[in-house]
Amino acid sequence: MKNTEFKEFESKKLEELCGLATKSSYIDPELFVKYQVKRGLRDLDGKGVLVGLTEIGEVHSYIIDENEIVPVPGRLIYRGIDIFDLVDGFISEGRFGFEEATYLLLFGNLPNKEQLSEFEKFLSFYRQLPEEFLKDMILNLPGKNIMNVLARSVLAYYSYDSNAEDTSVKNVLNQCIRLIACMPTIAVYAYQALSHYYDKKSLVIHTPRPELSTAENILHMLRPDSKYTKLEASLLDLSLVLHAEHGGGNNSSFVTHVVTSSGTDTYSVIAAAIGSLKGPRHGGANIKVCEMFEDLKQNVKDVKDDDEVENYLMKLLNKEAFDRSGLIYGIGHAVYSISDPRCILLKEQAEKLAKEKGLEDEFELYDRVERLAPQVITRVRKIYKGVSANVDFYSGFVYKMLDLPLELYTPIFAISRMAGWAAHRIEEIVNAGKIIRPAYKSVAQRRDYVSMKDRK
Repeated sequence: MKNTEFKEFESKKLEELCGLATKSSYIDPELFVKYQVKRGLRDLDGKGVLVGLTEIGEVHSYIIDENEIVPVPGRLIYRGIDIFDLVDGFISEGRFGFEEATYLLLFGNLPNKEQLSEFEKFLSFYRQLPEEFLKDMILNLPGKNIMNVLARSVLAYYSYDSNAEDTSVKNVLNQCIRLIACMPTIAVYAYQALSHYYDKKSLVIHTPRPELSTAENILHMLRPDSKYTKLEASLLDLSLVLHAEHGGGNNSSFVTHVVTSSGTDTYSVIAAAIGSLKGPRHGGANIKVCEMFEDLKQNVKDVKDDDEVENYLMKLLNKEAFDRSGLIYGIGHAVYSISDPRCILLKEQAEKLAKEKGLEDEFELYDRVERLAPQVITRVRKIYKGVSANVDFYSGFVYKMLDLPLELYTPIFAISRMAGWAAHRIEEIVNAGKIIRPAYKSVAQRRDYVSMKDRK
């Protein structure tokens, strides 16, 4: 069959096969209720189904009062330390915090000055990619989606590791520290390759500098002139800290536990976690927020008018605007209801950068939508808990102010969350639990086999 003939055959048959696959995959929603299936591993009231224990991160959003769930302002806790205290600690002392937060997540305690310095030496040395890796895996194989480049690059690291299959804690820790260190380099180089080969821009490759923090190195490697302000680097660093961990129940960290429980290697586990984070329901949400705001500015005459903005938000919920998904991106969270602590911290610092960049009006628009959206949602939807802005609401705006390309928004999340994934992988190995295998109930009717000659 010739290519043209096959294309015609393919187009026609795939449409038919798609219908068959869709029909055979459909399950009556009432059956999930009948068999009390916890869809998304969550109860109807939004409370997560308890499937494991962790000492790494805690997400706190409600209290139980007389057997009733009472929402409270959200709290995020790293190894027992409140995120507000952790952030205030390094910001008040004028330090970068991602390396310190990573140490805390991996080893359970805040490092002293000497311990932090020694840990930073590991990261500085491992930021350099293996010889020929840049050419073979990134420049010779540029990709349009950097998350996919990250995933295959992590898998390629397996070939450079003489002990890749060793799942002892010591070896896994070494593998994870290497990946924490080199992920920013891979991500930025992958963007430079994409920009050069697909957008025909100059290829800029800056070697990471050992004296710089993770956040500083990202800006140094990304920008042609390597220049950035202290506030810019500090805000990117804060974003890395806030995205580093979010308990064991978030999708990608749970994936890390699930895949680790099978006994496989570190590179396979982290590639799977990256695949999970890539999804727009998880790590890709801040891109949607930015796109939504661009659509808002194009379709609302006066963005300073509450009524006009509110009318647009109503159209979003009614699937009449933007991508017609019925969602106001960046508003609402699976756990938080009253507030997302990450959003509060990021907003506070974002306002400072907005003033430095002369973007006060845009910040004011974000603030307006953050205020109006929960009111609109409450009027239109029946919800079991309150809604508030989540971390994705402001992170995209922050990245925009930092002149980060849209293609790097989700990879920045992956760079940060690698710290949490590493801690969760080690925790799963140390506790040597069973392979994670939840139950699925088959609701298919029994049927007799039909021989070929009798099939219609």
